[in-house]
Amino acid sequence: DSRETITMPGSDLEQALVSVTKDPSCGCCDGWIAHIEAAGFPVRVVDSDDVFSLKERLGVPAELTSCHTAEVDGYVVEGHVPAAAIRRLLAERPSGTGLAVPGMPAGSPGMDFPGVAPEPYEAFLFGPTTRSFGRFLGAREI
Repeated sequence: DSRETITMPGSDLEQALVSVTKDPSCGCCDGWIAHIEAAGFPVRVVDSDDVFSLKERLGVPAELTSCHTAEVDGYVVEGHVPAAAIRRLLAERPSGTGLAVPGMPAGSPGMDFPGVAPEPYEAFLFGPTTRSFGRFLGAREI
């Protein structure tokens, strides 16, 4: 089994390791990482000055890109995807390359700043086609 998992202390639950590649100067990426860790996912962070070539290699469509790219249990997770969508992805295991939240929607995990009203946004399942994987407000599905 090539899946990387970690059993969290005090838990029988194995969570898939989320490996995040980001630009070292990106602050909103750190906010997203904190959201994922708070949801119980173990995280490995790789700082890179060339995140774009990773996105290209992993097959992230240009129109779906955001600032950071993660890999979890054989899937790609692009941008500010909420932990709830990642959990659903790993539970349902749909055919596809991964999930993306394009851009940097206000109020999405990591973009949830005080005084900024959250806007509804969509997560997409991509590869080989692209389809909606849910609409969200903040970290919740709507």
